[in-house]
Amino acid sequence: MHRTAAKTRSHVLRVAGDLFYRKGIRATGVDLVAAEADVAPTTLYRLFASKDGLVGAYVENTHQDFRRQVTSAMRSAAPDPRDQILAIFNLVLEQVSSEQYRGCPMLMALAEFPDPDLPAHRNAVTAKTWFRDTMGELTSRLGADDPAEVADHLTLVFEGLHASGQSLGPHGPAAQARNLVEKIIAGTSPNARQAGKAS
Repeated sequence: MHRTAAKTRSHVLRVAGDLFYRKGIRATGVDLVAAEADVAPTTLYRLFASKDGLVGAYVENTHQDFRRQVTSAMRSAAPDPRDQILAIFNLVLEQVSSEQYRGCPMLMALAEFPDPDLPAHRNAVTAKTWFRDTMGELTSRLGADDPAEVADHLTLVFEGLHASGQSLGPHGPAAQARNLVEKIIAGTSPNARQAGKAS
């Protein structure tokens, strides 16, 4: 079957992404990716130039997929920012609860590629920064006194949910993520702030 260069690139990324996530990035050779994608290694190198290029593209592509899912969840829960934040964490908890879940792809990439000059590392940091910024935008709309601080609290829950889900499964501490998010959000309400000042 003939594919355009763009479709071939998308196909290779999908196959590489599945292999990298299941087997580990460094443990997966380019030859295996090419064989599983049914393309010649020379074709793969024409598309990505190097394994670092392929891995960087995989991390970026994974981030864009997650970003689309988050955007869709936010759109479905609009306009209340509280509902949007909860919808995002419901999405993540659903992913963590999947039998295919092995951990956060971004944290896994950062662990395997600690060098900040590598595309995989840079793209993973970009993904993490985007999530934190998104939380900041939503907490600003909540009317929090310090939106950045609340966004950091939510980002820590997000990271903990991934890490705990990987090590102890979805029924361990990860199961408390939504309750914790609700408590964090409730603490930003005007009534909660007034009660805190009065005490």
